[in-house]
Amino acid sequence: MTGLSFLALMLTGMPVAFVLIGATLVFLFFADRMQLISAIPQIAFGSVENFDLLAIPLFVLLGEIMNESGLTRRIIIAVRVWLTRMPHNLVIVNLISNLALAAIMGSATAQMAVMSRVVVPEMEKDGYSRGYAAGLTAAAGLLGPIIPPSMMFIIFGVIAQVSIADMFTAGIVPGIVLFVLILTLALVQAKRNHTPAPGGSTLPTGSRIKATLPGLATMAIPAVIVGGISFGVFTPTESAAAAIVVALIFGAVVFRELPLRSLPRIIDRTVTNSAVVLFLILAAKIFGWVLTFNQVPQHVADFIVSLTDNPTLFMILIVIFLSFVGMFLDGIAALIILTPILLPVATAQYGIDPIQFGVVMALTLILGLLTPPVGTGLYIAAALSNVSILRLSKLLLPYVVATLAVILMVVFLPWTVHPF
Repeated sequence: MTGLSFLALMLTGMPVAFVLIGATLVFLFFADRMQLISAIPQIAFGSVENFDLLAIPLFVLLGEIMNESGLTRRIIIAVRVWLTRMPHNLVIVNLISNLALAAIMGSATAQMAVMSRVVVPEMEKDGYSRGYAAGLTAAAGLLGPIIPPSMMFIIFGVIAQVSIADMFTAGIVPGIVLFVLILTLALVQAKRNHTPAPGGSTLPTGSRIKATLPGLATMAIPAVIVGGISFGVFTPTESAAAAIVVALIFGAVVFRELPLRSLPRIIDRTVTNSAVVLFLILAAKIFGWVLTFNQVPQHVADFIVSLTDNPTLFMILIVIFLSFVGMFLDGIAALIILTPILLPVATAQYGIDPIQFGVVMALTLILGLLTPPVGTGLYIAAALSNVSILRLSKLLLPYVVATLAVILMVVFLPWTVHPF
C-alpha cells in the first residue's frame, strides 16, 4: 500500500517531500495505525537536529555570495588569460573553471546555471556550436556533487553516520578522473568537428598577472574549505562558515562588487533553497520510519541476497537500479529515501565499505541530472542555452558513458575512495 500510494502521488506531479508525507499518512490510515501519528513530530524534528546539516545552508549561502559578487567570473578570466595561445582554449577554460566552482558550490544545478550563462555564449562567439558548448557545460556540472564540498556527500554522511570529511576525501580521485575523461572527450569532439578558435594572441605578461591576481585571490575560498578540512583545522560545517567570511571580505571589501543592500536578497534565496532540501530530508526520515516499521529493508535484503552473494555483483546491480531510479527521481531525494534501505544490506550482508557505497550512490544518482524525464541539469542547460532537449541528450551520451566508467572504477577499485 505504501509503495502504491507513493507512485500514485508521484504521478500527480506533487513535490517529492509532500509525496513522502502523503504516502506515510496513507499507510497509517489503511494499516489502522493512526495512533502512531503522534510520533511524527518527534521523528521530524529529530531528523534535522544534526549539526552537520548546518553545512547545507552555509554552502548554499557561499554559492550565492560567489555569484552575486562576480567572484566566479574572475576565476574564468584568470584561467583564460594563460591559455590564449592553446587550440580550443575555451574548452579547457570551461572544464578548469567548472572544477574550481565545484570546489566552492557543491551544487550541480547551480553550477550548470552559472556556467551556461557565462561560458556558453563565449564559446559560441569563438565558433563552437551552441549544442557542443551546452553539452560540455552540462557534463562538467557533474563535477559539482563529487568534488568537495558536495551536498550529496553531506546528506549521505548524516544519514549513514559516517565522517563527512572522509566522504569529501573519497570524492577527490573519482572527481579528478571524471574531469580528465570529460576533457579528453571534449577535445576529441572539438578536433573531429573542426571547430574554429585555434588560439588567440598572447597577452603581455603584466596583463596576464593583473588578470590572474583576482582569480587567485578567489581561489583562496576552496583552499580554505579543502585545506581546513584536510589539516583538521575545521569541520566541514566550520569550513563553510570560514569560506563565507573570506568570500564576503573579497566581494564587499577587496573588489567592492557586493553591495550590502544585496545581502537580504542573497539570504532570502539561501533560506528558500535550504528549506527545500531540509524539508525533503525531514519528509524522507518520516517515510523511512514507515518503511522500517513495514520491514521493507529486511524484504529488500532478502530479495537481493537471493540473487547473489557476490559483493561486486551486488554493487553492479545497485548501479543498474540507481541509474533507473535517477531517471525518475531527483538525486538528493533518491539518496535520502534509499540510503536507509540499501546501506544496511551493503554493510551487513556484503561487508562493503560505507564510504565506497556512498560514493557509488552519489555518482550514479547524479547521472539523473542529465537523463530524462526528470533531468534537472539537462533542462537547465537546454533552457539557458536555447538547445533542444533531444539534441542535448544525444550530445551528452559520451559523457554519461564516461561517468559510468568512473562508477565502475570505484566499484572494482575500492582504494580510489581512500587515496590518503
